[in-house]
Amino acid sequence: MVVRVAGFVLLLAHLLLVAWVTLRARDVAWVTAPNLTPLAGIRGDLALGAAEATRRIGLGLLLLAPLGVLLPMADGRLTVSFWASLARTTAAGALVSLAVELLQTAVPGQVVDVDSVLLNTTGVALAHLLVVPAGRARLRRRSQAGSSSGRRRERSLQGATPTIPRVGIAP
Repeated sequence: MVVRVAGFVLLLAHLLLVAWVTLRARDVAWVTAPNLTPLAGIRGDLALGAAEATRRIGLGLLLLAPLGVLLPMADGRLTVSFWASLARTTAAGALVSLAVELLQTAVPGQVVDVDSVLLNTTGVALAHLLVVPAGRARLRRRSQAGSSSGRRRERSLQGATPTIPRVGIAP
């Protein structure tokens, strides 16, 4: 329960931060054209050199990556199919990224970039793959250890089970 509440609060805080970072108006003299061709922006980033490409692609991957951990954390389930969780989380990350890109069309100085959706979704999926399975396994072990020690504690508090000696039946 605590993990679920913490996940929800952190998820909300992260989404507010993403909205603040991505939906602010920019004061720029010119704006690039929208990129509606998949991977064209990434190719352009790679043409700028290794350092600049790493920075730009890394920022695209990291912007929504925490959703890969926070969405399952807010869900709170420990026993769920790995593939179903990955698919649900990745789809939700893609929808959030698409919503941000569509909201940017109304913000001065911001343009739509389909590569941002691809990078953000990939970042969500990678974060989920790297953190969630191990985190769930650890929480399941902790939960099972806590429940088994709780059962032992209950038995020791109750004492031994009383036994009734066999008494013959009277004629």
